[in-house]
Amino acid sequence: MKGSLNKDSGEKVIWDQMRSSTGNPLPGPGSQSSRATPKLLVWLILFVSVTYIVYTLKLVSTSRAACDDVDDPFSTPRHITTTTSLLANTNNNNNNVTEDRTAQILRLEPEPEPEKTDVKHIAFGIAASAKLWAQRKNYIKLWYKPDSMRGVVWLDRGVANRSGEGLPPLKISGDTSGFGYTNKQGHRSAIRISRIVSETLRLGLKDVRWFVMGDDDTVFVTDNLVRVLRKYDHTQYYYIGSLSESHLQNIFFSYGMAYGGGGFAISYPLAEALSKMQDRCIQRYPGLYGSDDRMQACMAELGVPLTKELGFHQYDVYGNLFGLLAAHPVAPLVTLHHLDVVEPIFPNVTRVQALQQLMVPVKLDSAGIMQQSICYDKSKSWTISVSWGFAVQIFRGVFSPREMEMPSRTFLNWYRRADFTAYAFNTRPVSRNPCQKPFVFYLSKAKFNSTMNTTFSEYVQHRVPHPLCKWKMADPARFEKVEVYKKPDPQLWNRSPRRNCCRVRNPKQKKGTMVIDVGLCKEGEISEI
Repeated sequence: MKGSLNKDSGEKVIWDQMRSSTGNPLPGPGSQSSRATPKLLVWLILFVSVTYIVYTLKLVSTSRAACDDVDDPFSTPRHITTTTSLLANTNNNNNNVTEDRTAQILRLEPEPEPEKTDVKHIAFGIAASAKLWAQRKNYIKLWYKPDSMRGVVWLDRGVANRSGEGLPPLKISGDTSGFGYTNKQGHRSAIRISRIVSETLRLGLKDVRWFVMGDDDTVFVTDNLVRVLRKYDHTQYYYIGSLSESHLQNIFFSYGMAYGGGGFAISYPLAEALSKMQDRCIQRYPGLYGSDDRMQACMAELGVPLTKELGFHQYDVYGNLFGLLAAHPVAPLVTLHHLDVVEPIFPNVTRVQALQQLMVPVKLDSAGIMQQSICYDKSKSWTISVSWGFAVQIFRGVFSPREMEMPSRTFLNWYRRADFTAYAFNTRPVSRNPCQKPFVFYLSKAKFNSTMNTTFSEYVQHRVPHPLCKWKMADPARFEKVEVYKKPDPQLWNRSPRRNCCRVRNPKQKKGTMVIDVGLCKEGEISEI
């Protein structure tokens, strides 16, 4: 019976579990352990759920912050912000130091700009001979200013010298008897002259940038010389000059040689290098003719080519320079040479007087001296060429600027048997047509009007017989003079090279006078008829 009772109890328990929806036995009366177990499970489940929710919320909030950083590329993460703050503090400190240094620099005087080359930076070396000194020293007096210039005249022997003549100091060249000279056509004085730059350097003159060589019959326009030299760096090697007008001269000597009579310039560093090797160099060329080719031979050994400037003029010609001067190239006039060989540049005066007359407009507007302008009087079909400060030409008919800018052949070649093909530049023949012979007006006076800031120059007709012209057109002979008005233009050669333009005015109140304006070409203005 006892076994039967136990069996019935086991079945009851199984039945009760089947009745329970949770699968847990239904508590019976007096069952404490059965009631405590569900409470423990509930608290455990609740703790796990709360922990899960808290962890999930924390994870979601962290992920959202990271996504916000990605969505906004200009935001600054917290760790970067911290770094930036440190850098900002460092930069603030550096800025304070920089500001302090800047303040110290500003309190100092500003560093001055390099001084431009001026005539005081040039040392002239003038080659002269005692035999011709009394005559040729007058050329030097025309351009040399002892108060503002430095230079030395190097002679072959002593001469009588009077103080107060406005000349450079006179010195005797060093002995050159130890140098060989084998050229049968030349003279060994060429060796002495070729060493003038080196001898001038050894005088130890201070603050020299350029050594300029010339002859005693070379006339310099020093303002234009300065303008040319300012284009170049005096701390570098430069050998500056120009060629001969004679093609044959350039062939016999060199197209890479500066002619000393026309003048040439050597920078100070190059002069130093030359002085160290020149005597050895000269010994290697005993057969050369003159000083210029010896100088160029040493330049070749130093590897320095000639830098050509068209304003240096050797003038290896005979006769009348008019054609060359009236069609001067578009370049500043720097030198004139061989003035004893050619005719005076103005008629009816001596050579020195003619040059004195030229120096009047040079003082007013040195940049514009001899610069050609070409224009036309359309009402009369005339061609007009103005060589400012020198001459004005009036031609019947129309000549193109291409023709007018070529020098007319008023001069003869250095080699008298040579013809016009022996020039190193283009020339045009003097017209054979009697109607196309130019009427020439030479400079008579020039002055400056400070109120108008304008130069006034007057040119008077050179009265010479003119052949009969049968053309039915106006005759330029009725004009007695030409008046030219031009503003000084010291910056002319700081711009690209271009001829000035001229314009013909014909005021009715000035009978017998042509009035011309010369100046910079206006926008779209050209020389055409």
